[in-house]
Amino acid sequence: MACEEPSKIVNIPSIVQELVTCVQEPPSQYVVPEQNRPDVACSEMPEPIPIIDLSRLPAPGNSSDEVAKMQSALESWGLFLAVGHGIQPSFLDEVMKVTREFYKLPPEEKQKYSNLVDGQEFRMEGYGNDIVVSEKQTLDWSDRLYLVVEPESRRIYSLWPTHPPSFRDILCEYAVKCREIASLVLRHLARMLNLHEDYFVEMIEEDAITYARFNYYPHCPKPDQVLGLKPHTDATVITVVFIDDSVNGLQVQKNGVWYKVPIVPNALLVNTGDAMEILSNGFFKSPVHRAVTNAEKDRVSLVMFYTPDPEREIEPAAELVDEKRPTQYRKIKTKDYLTKLFETFAEGTLVIDTVKI
Repeated sequence: MACEEPSKIVNIPSIVQELVTCVQEPPSQYVVPEQNRPDVACSEMPEPIPIIDLSRLPAPGNSSDEVAKMQSALESWGLFLAVGHGIQPSFLDEVMKVTREFYKLPPEEKQKYSNLVDGQEFRMEGYGNDIVVSEKQTLDWSDRLYLVVEPESRRIYSLWPTHPPSFRDILCEYAVKCREIASLVLRHLARMLNLHEDYFVEMIEEDAITYARFNYYPHCPKPDQVLGLKPHTDATVITVVFIDDSVNGLQVQKNGVWYKVPIVPNALLVNTGDAMEILSNGFFKSPVHRAVTNAEKDRVSLVMFYTPDPEREIEPAAELVDEKRPTQYRKIKTKDYLTKLFETFAEGTLVIDTVKI
């Protein structure tokens, strides 16, 4: 989620949206080893992922069943589906519309926003695929557009699509609305741990970076052989996801078993990330999740990643460390953690495991 300088790449990955038009089965570099192949049907959940009505969360200092439900959801799954979030369905429709319209642009138009500098070096922001670091790397069956949206001073507007014309305004408005949701949830999480109310909110303010990732998962002739996005955790304090409500694809792992995240129209998925797991000294876990593909339908999603200031050192809150629960994670700078994230993601391992004590 944050390499500011371009980095050398081993090879240039294909744009999957273009690849799918000329192949009858996935090329070998996309085929997942048999033992890791997805069960597209997936397991039924032992209990449903809770739906939390954010409009029912109480004022500071008060308790409610909704807060208890949210805490239980995060302790059990690391995520929940949020309704009552204040974003009108008509506006969510606009967000989904501009996402799909971008991916309908001609290839040469989308390439104006490429994440390859001079066609040779990879940068985090822009349109394309994730970094390729090894010839042996299994590639994901997806394309993405990655943009810094906050702080405003760090936006690279030359990478923001001018088509559709409403793209920029809609993303800016959506970012404001999502920040309100993230801040609301984080204040309640801080109170659950008896920290001061803005403890986590302060981690995503000032020089903290918010990234928007517009994902596109083309249909795949053999969805049981590929992954749209390999298993991973987010490096964030908190993540807010707008999921395409026309086709399933997101799965979450619990106790080694993969479960399908259900579609709830107009709901947003909220999950905690690695930074939250570290800051909370393991009280909140960062869920492992992945995306699968579909034989007939494409799918899109929009993810808002809230990460701390790249120069900030993240470590367990002092108030959450004692003799009974010693420090569970090593201190690390956000930017160093994000660099490790890319390395481990490409390898198919989890970066959070590298800082556990």
